[in-house]
Amino acid sequence: MDTAELQRTLNETVGHLVVHHGYTTYMRDYEVIVHVWNGPQSPPTYLRFLFRYCVEARCESFLSTDTWRDSLDDRLLDRETADPDLGGYVWGAKYHEMYGAELRPESEATRRWSKAVGIDFREVHIETNAHDLTLLFSDLEVSEVPVGYAPFLAD
Repeated sequence: MDTAELQRTLNETVGHLVVHHGYTTYMRDYEVIVHVWNGPQSPPTYLRFLFRYCVEARCESFLSTDTWRDSLDDRLLDRETADPDLGGYVWGAKYHEMYGAELRPESEATRRWSKAVGIDFREVHIETNAHDLTLLFSDLEVSEVPVGYAPFLAD
């Protein structure tokens, strides 16, 4: 997939919901599962963004230290039972809103991996309302997955 097409594909995720992200069960590729809803005229779908040959994945909290400090209580882990009077971040939201996904310019890391492995590597930055995710990968495959897709049971 060329750079322009890859960025267009990533742009389609903005405003939708990330319901899962992590390495696949075979631990080579990284997947981001996105819940896509285009309004009441069409049913929601789940798309699997498979970042193939992912040699690096960095996930950092997007939340402030104050929010973290206010969100340590385990009663915030379940959306159904979370006490709003606790005032912290409700971890049990079960999704993150996708704020953006963009390819970054070629970097020292992508050049180093490309030279060492013999295939092109790219870097993408994905921002949600709770995580900043940076991936170094070679290719992207997008496919629809069924409702209830459980990544730990796939592959």
